[in-house]
Amino acid sequence: MKKKIQFLLLAIVIIAAMIVPAFAYGADGEAQVQITAKMDFPLTLTFNISAQSNTQITDMRLHYTVDRTKNAYVISEEVVAFTPSTQVTAMHVMDMRQSGGMPPGSSMTYWLTVKDSTGKETDTLPQKIEINDDRYGWRTLQQGLITLYWYQGNDNFAQQLMDAAQQALGRLSENTGAELKDSVKLYIYANTSDLQGSMIFSQDWTGGVAFTEYNIIAIGIGTSASELEWGKSTISHELTHLVVHQATDNPYNGIPPWLDEGLAMYSEGPLGTQFTSALEQAEANNSFISVRSLSSPFSAYADTAVLAYAESYEIVNYLIDQYGREKMLQLLTTFQKGSGYDAALQSVYGFDMTKLNTLWQTTPAAAGTP
Repeated sequence: MKKKIQFLLLAIVIIAAMIVPAFAYGADGEAQVQITAKMDFPLTLTFNISAQSNTQITDMRLHYTVDRTKNAYVISEEVVAFTPSTQVTAMHVMDMRQSGGMPPGSSMTYWLTVKDSTGKETDTLPQKIEINDDRYGWRTLQQGLITLYWYQGNDNFAQQLMDAAQQALGRLSENTGAELKDSVKLYIYANTSDLQGSMIFSQDWTGGVAFTEYNIIAIGIGTSASELEWGKSTISHELTHLVVHQATDNPYNGIPPWLDEGLAMYSEGPLGTQFTSALEQAEANNSFISVRSLSSPFSAYADTAVLAYAESYEIVNYLIDQYGREKMLQLLTTFQKGSGYDAALQSVYGFDMTKLNTLWQTTPAAAGTP
């Protein structure tokens, strides 16, 4: 997730009001059940349930699975509170602040299991509810594996953002060999205020987020020239996170933050002055952050974070410039197999993170020269 100077990070929820019913009809003594789901943007998902049976209903459980990239099929279960009877109604509220929420364009599959006093169980058919932010009149633009959603700005505005996304994919393929495998949804809010208003735990510096497990990006981009240029850069950054996630996802290990963020920064193009200045100051003060330290989450302090992102760019730039596209793709493939950080570098390049820390700093680019 992006934490550059604007601290574009986050991971939170966008949900729209909608109702989706699921039914189970009684047969051979089974209960008759109806369940509807309603999204109350953005805090709650409410399930209204009615059931009746020839014998007392004693237990009802809501089951659901979130539709996202995962290495294991996970079914969540919540107990529904009600008074046992042969005819019951119940309302079960899922607090999205506790569940973590879901982004726009995602979906959930749910069903209900009802048990009576004889132990007989009745399951409703699985139903899918789409999570959409219906506060806005979204328009769509699709090209290749990317679908862009926006509601403010003309067609040219959307096309420029789509072009930026396609160009980012081209640069990433050319420089690393990594390519988009699965479709991506890109939501463009008219400004950061609209974006933050769709989130549960937003911060005032939140400008965008990549939901890598969902292949979804949400960014607040205005229509002014400066906002548009910033938006193009941000799309390149966040889209790279999705491509890299698709290329390296495995159930055993992730990739180091310096590689993930470095590739995203590299995708944007040459470093801006705020980052080159941070590199020059670190070189003058002999205060570079080690590659091994950059393998842990980056600092929340702005100055340290800027240096972390700048160094990550330079480390990736060194690896691509010195060893080429094929080696970088090999490194990503090695990580996809679950390799550890040092082991992956040693396997592909013949050195570990400690040696890499020395090598990148002794190249001309170490002081911020692209």
